[in-house]
Amino acid sequence: MQNRSSTDTIINDLIAQQNLPSHFIEIVHKWYLPLCENLVQQHHNKQQTLYVSINGCQGSGKSTMALFIEKILTKMFELKVANLSIDDFYLTRKERKNMAEHIHPLLITRGVPGTHDIPLAIKTLKKLATDHAAIELVRFNKAIDDRADKSSWHKVNGPMDVVILEGWCMGLEAQSPQALYSPINELEGSEDANGKWRNYVNDQLAEHYPDLFQMFDTLIMLKAPSFECVYQWRRKQEEKLRQTAKLGTHVMNDAELARFIQHYQRLTEHAFATLPAKADIVFELGSDQHFQQVTGLSV
Repeated sequence: MQNRSSTDTIINDLIAQQNLPSHFIEIVHKWYLPLCENLVQQHHNKQQTLYVSINGCQGSGKSTMALFIEKILTKMFELKVANLSIDDFYLTRKERKNMAEHIHPLLITRGVPGTHDIPLAIKTLKKLATDHAAIELVRFNKAIDDRADKSSWHKVNGPMDVVILEGWCMGLEAQSPQALYSPINELEGSEDANGKWRNYVNDQLAEHYPDLFQMFDTLIMLKAPSFECVYQWRRKQEEKLRQTAKLGTHVMNDAELARFIQHYQRLTEHAFATLPAKADIVFELGSDQHFQQVTGLSV
């Protein structure tokens, strides 16, 4: 690892690129660097590609964490790192439209288990550990709610030392059938009264996602204090988008946002209740989105 001066230069450049406040460097030194040192040691012990998953609700900072891990491991430890999001493996809009027409209308909305191309994700992750040639990394364009044109996909040369996959449902196990009986919010009560949608999502999580989750050596969780925080954090994201959005970009109003996040409430709260005991490293977040404490990591 490089000396403190060189380290700070790299970190400050990254902070500036991400438009983060200058004091974010304190967070990096206190939390991110020990985390990266932990991952480097795991990679050294394994002597093969290390798979790292990051679970966090909307607005928890998982993409920021993944980015800093990627850059620190690449620039300071000279490792080859692939940084991916489960969002990039969404099914195409055409595929989701077909499910909405034949299974349940709520499946048009991307995000829940059953709306990802899990075989493609597994195939890509395996390639990143074995292939020496250029590997194409699929990308999803949220502006058009569809898979990005192949010309915009990223390419990396494997094999990688570390592969990161972040996503709001990473590592999550299915709920019991009994837990699905009663609607958890207005969306489920009015648009999924018979439970067909939530049972389908739960079945997908039980049947297809374990093959993906079991590939990972380490599960990191960013745990919010409550689902109410999810709404507030996501509202901040929409406000930032409203200030910078290009003409024609749709930004959700409060009513649209409230309905949207209800798609994820059930499994997000299930994650709050079950994942801390399963995750290898848990970062507890306060309502201000700042780290309060961590378990499973020496800092």
